[in-house]
Amino acid sequence: MKKFARLALAGLLVMVASGTARADDALKAKIGVLRLSSSAPVFIAQDKGYFREAGLDIELKFFDAAQPIAVATTSGDVDFGITAFTAGLYNLAGKGTLKVIGGMSREKAGYPLIGYFASNNAYAAGLKTPKDLAGKRIAVTQVGSSFHYSLGLLADKYGFKLADTKVMPLQSLSNAAAALKGETVDAALLPISTARALVDSGGAKFLGWVGDETPWQLGAVFASPKTLANKALVTKLLGALARADREYHDVILASVKDGKAEINDKTKPLLEIIAKYTNLPVAQVVGNCAYIDPDGKLDVKNVDNQIAWLQAQGFVDKGFGADAIIAKEYVKAD
Repeated sequence: MKKFARLALAGLLVMVASGTARADDALKAKIGVLRLSSSAPVFIAQDKGYFREAGLDIELKFFDAAQPIAVATTSGDVDFGITAFTAGLYNLAGKGTLKVIGGMSREKAGYPLIGYFASNNAYAAGLKTPKDLAGKRIAVTQVGSSFHYSLGLLADKYGFKLADTKVMPLQSLSNAAAALKGETVDAALLPISTARALVDSGGAKFLGWVGDETPWQLGAVFASPKTLANKALVTKLLGALARADREYHDVILASVKDGKAEINDKTKPLLEIIAKYTNLPVAQVVGNCAYIDPDGKLDVKNVDNQIAWLQAQGFVDKGFGADAIIAKEYVKAD
């Protein structure tokens, strides 16, 4: 009996040691993200263990604006960035310090994400629709940010000069929301997850959705050359994200009607994961489920258009296009 017990204990110790070894063998990496639904597949892959099952030990590092994530990825503070395209990202990528390896969120009609919002005073004075933003003081996070580019697309659509608006880069989403509430700007471009509490409390007015006005490829997955040198790490990460992209698309996005996801037995577990990482109740998450291609594809043509527009504004260095910043061995082009 004692011999059997010793053998059983020895077997248990081997199993524990083996499990520890497997955990130690996991490839460690940090991902820079925002607490927005546009990063939903990242949260799903982390919470449901898809990264872990792929042999990865992932730490999520949260930021309050997109552009600092590109800087952190270049410096090595994080290994991967998953956020919106910005002028800063493109400038770094143009110098060879970043490469785009996959697509993420898109502005698309019917999937609310970034909206145009007016201060109460500006709304009362006649700012009622997105096309009325001409000549107004408008808060964005940074010069050349996704919000700035969205405003530029709107100006092109309605034929007003972006130079005639006063674009105010306030460095973070929270600062832009505070300025809108405090009436120091006339309007702001904000994710609905940031602006909803402000609108619901009567602190601002909703004008419309960027996706309805000017659809475009908003987000991407990117990494530094140092990270890309570890092909096993990159392949495992993209594989886990692809699994989460498909699940998010087929379960949550497939249920979206009139801009809102349904809450049912299939969607609720995923919605709760997104709520957990975005610090929002499920009742709010359902109204800001960003569109993400089920195969993680990237609209390369639109990326090229973004670069050209930002170069024309003087926000991005000239001399390169989308082909120069995309890691073709990983990107699935749309």
